[in-house]
Amino acid sequence: MSDLQPVRRALLSVSDKTGLTDLGRALAEKGVELLSTGGSAKALRDAGLKVRDVADLTGFPEMMDGRVKTLHPKVHGGLLALRDNGMHTAAMAEHGIVPIDLLVVNLYPFEETVAKGADYDTCIENIDIGGPAMIRAAAKNHAFVTTIVDVEDYDALLAELDANDGLTSIEFRKRQAQIAYARTGAYDAAVSTWMAAAIGEATPRRRVFAGTLAQSLRYGENPHQNAAFYTDGSMRPGVATAEQLQGKELSYNNINDTDAAFELVSEFRPEDGPACAIIKHANPCGVARGATLAEAYSRAFDCDRTSAFGGIIALNQTLDVETAKQITEIFTEVVIAPGADEAAREIFAAKKNLRLLLTEGLSDPAAAGLAIKQVTGGYLVQDRDNGRVDQWELKTVTKRQPTPEELKDLLFAWKVAKHVKSNAIVYVKDGATVGVGAGQMSRVDSTRIAARKSQDMAEVMGLDTPLTRGSVVASDAFFPFPDGLLTAAEAGATAVIQPGGSMRDDKVIEAADEAGLAMVFTGMRHFRH
Repeated sequence: MSDLQPVRRALLSVSDKTGLTDLGRALAEKGVELLSTGGSAKALRDAGLKVRDVADLTGFPEMMDGRVKTLHPKVHGGLLALRDNGMHTAAMAEHGIVPIDLLVVNLYPFEETVAKGADYDTCIENIDIGGPAMIRAAAKNHAFVTTIVDVEDYDALLAELDANDGLTSIEFRKRQAQIAYARTGAYDAAVSTWMAAAIGEATPRRRVFAGTLAQSLRYGENPHQNAAFYTDGSMRPGVATAEQLQGKELSYNNINDTDAAFELVSEFRPEDGPACAIIKHANPCGVARGATLAEAYSRAFDCDRTSAFGGIIALNQTLDVETAKQITEIFTEVVIAPGADEAAREIFAAKKNLRLLLTEGLSDPAAAGLAIKQVTGGYLVQDRDNGRVDQWELKTVTKRQPTPEELKDLLFAWKVAKHVKSNAIVYVKDGATVGVGAGQMSRVDSTRIAARKSQDMAEVMGLDTPLTRGSVVASDAFFPFPDGLLTAAEAGATAVIQPGGSMRDDKVIEAADEAGLAMVFTGMRHFRH
């Protein structure tokens, strides 16, 4: 086997015709014979290129609506034959098999078909069979055959041929073989994942996950960790689909925190008014509504001004100039929003390192999806937490009913608590968080920390009482004992929202009644680890 291998004959069969004729023309100019099928052959001929039909090569016409056209020994023999093996070359000569040195294939648009919501039969018809078979054959035989499966690699192929006088190197062929197998693997993953959902198989025997490289990162959570960002092909608005208008390249932590911020702010729909979420280390340090976006940001900022420094800001409406002016008064890593007006963009342009991401919409918090976590030796897979509770689903368990104002804040606090690391405690007053306790081993500690942070902010703002006075409080899981609830009452909370379900619910309810609290149960918890 030689390191360099010539490309004398190429088989081009693509679903995506982007760049096909330019590639075909460049290959023809290098003296490469072109083989092709169906629509690809027509496109090449229409461009004035000489093309030999695969049907002419095999002696069999395309049949069964194109299902059978390349599944033939003269195709796979030409791809799989070892050119330095005497038995292989003798078999080729005996059966009239010619070598195929270059395969250019991209697959039926199965993923796009599923994304459009096509019916079962249409999705089945868009499962490519011949394409993956040829790709796998050519990639296996990369000692002699070059495999191209992505349009973005056409230029690299031509550059390789130019650099080597019409030959390709073993390094190039190996790299393209790896890309090829990753593509067929991702394709099969998409098919099996779709089919499991289509037939209602919640826990299939084997589950495959695939992604496409969006960005190589400088490092991961820490400088000694390699990292990259992969997208899964879904079009749900968020950090993966956003357009970055300015600022430095996003880091691993930026992407993680920006996703957390946007998922949280998407709980608050634009038609219900402006909302802002400020995130630090994947936890909210301030969330608020306001009459304007600028007011929502200001109120979110006032929950914890210290933690907001260097944080991530997510907005549920188009960024305007007044909000942009306020945001740029302190150091902020990333701002993500559905859009930004021209005046706001000009304000941000003066802050070269501030990243601005625009999503053209909010994500749907009720949308289905999977959450995947790797553990030693395997993966934990679950439905993403899209649980929601409406007002009519709440159960008041105390003697006192919450007031309409308390009820509104309780629902707000519950939405925020869903996005806080467990054990989560969230104090809310007048549509804004005034204390957040996250990630503690004890729920009482989370309650105390949130109250203390509120007290600290009150001192910064020159107030005599903690911000939690007259607030409501949300707990992501039940209070196992009355102590956490009583700590919240001591901080000034007047109403509580929690899942309920503790063995000691009666004791907790009794304590709430004695403290004059109103308390509602959701019947749903929101652990977030």
